[in-house]
Amino acid sequence: MNMGRSHILVVEDHKPMSAAIQTILEGEGYTVFTAGDGVEALQAMEKNKPDLIVADIMMPRMDGYTLYEKVRANSKWVLIPFIFLTAKSEQEEVLKGKQLGAEDYITKPFDPEELTVAVRARLMRAQTIQEATNVEFDQLKQQIITMLGHELRTPLTYVSGYTDLALEDASSLSPDAMQEFLTGIKRGADRLTQLVEDLLLLIRLDTGRTEEEFDALVTVRHDLATVITRTVKKYQKQAADFNVTLEVNVEPDLPPVRLCQPLFADALGRLMENGIKFSRDTGGRVTIEARSVEKWVEVIVSDEGVGIPSSDLAHLFERFRQIGREKMEQQGSGLGLAIAQELIHLHGGEILVESKLDEGSTFTIRLPRLSAA
Repeated sequence: MNMGRSHILVVEDHKPMSAAIQTILEGEGYTVFTAGDGVEALQAMEKNKPDLIVADIMMPRMDGYTLYEKVRANSKWVLIPFIFLTAKSEQEEVLKGKQLGAEDYITKPFDPEELTVAVRARLMRAQTIQEATNVEFDQLKQQIITMLGHELRTPLTYVSGYTDLALEDASSLSPDAMQEFLTGIKRGADRLTQLVEDLLLLIRLDTGRTEEEFDALVTVRHDLATVITRTVKKYQKQAADFNVTLEVNVEPDLPPVRLCQPLFADALGRLMENGIKFSRDTGGRVTIEARSVEKWVEVIVSDEGVGIPSSDLAHLFERFRQIGREKMEQQGSGLGLAIAQELIHLHGGEILVESKLDEGSTFTIRLPRLSAA
């Protein structure tokens, strides 16, 4: 953002004040356009998006705060910084604006330098945020490219490679060799299927379709222990393939919870799968526990695996975030934990995580407990 060419919208119903502000800012090299109230401002912004808005609070038809809320409700304008103009008699309005999230205030009458300093500071801050956002976006794009490259090529290599081998030697292959080839093809196909299903689930989550499914299927369940046990059974074979033992320890007489069984089982399964695949080469144990604690029912998944560096914990539930991809090639698309968290959020719950490097990780699902009555 070139500060001298930034576009500034001045929203002020007092024409002499508006003209004075315009003169000051144009003298600093900014491009300025004006509006007499919030309604005019929104119309002007449809034609010319400003880099910053300077708005009076008390105006006819639509005041500054209503304008602020409408601007923030539009995804195209949500990052535009605001500076409010307020009279000394309106100081009680400042608290209201700060509660809304307003960036800055200038009290009338003001010194021209005070205005230019505030404008310059807000624009520089907006530029810093935009640059940081661009860096994060570029990193995310690179993560997605890396993930898709790996998650598509690896299973396709299984499918293509074993298919080619089978076609070349079909007439001479023994039943055991054919079984091996078919197993390899299925392994690749299953991995591709999981990726497609995860991406489709993300779309359903983002469009609200999964929330509709939750609302349609959620019930009060008194048999959480049974739901957990059945879910664990589905992962016994996968655990055995990794030489991992699954242990279940559920507290008796758990209080009821509101549960959409398929969505909860999906989330719990993703946590167990995470514990299984990050176990050490020598295997280990993944423990699934359930207990009632104060206002929560907690379902805890603990592993004895490689653990997570403390610096990565804050980013663990981000989409496409992959911890140590170069060390753990089997880790998948980086979507499992993000999806699990969103599914538990639908239940009004949360997922907590604790981990120690080289010792293991503990993920705790917390669901609001209901009265047993």
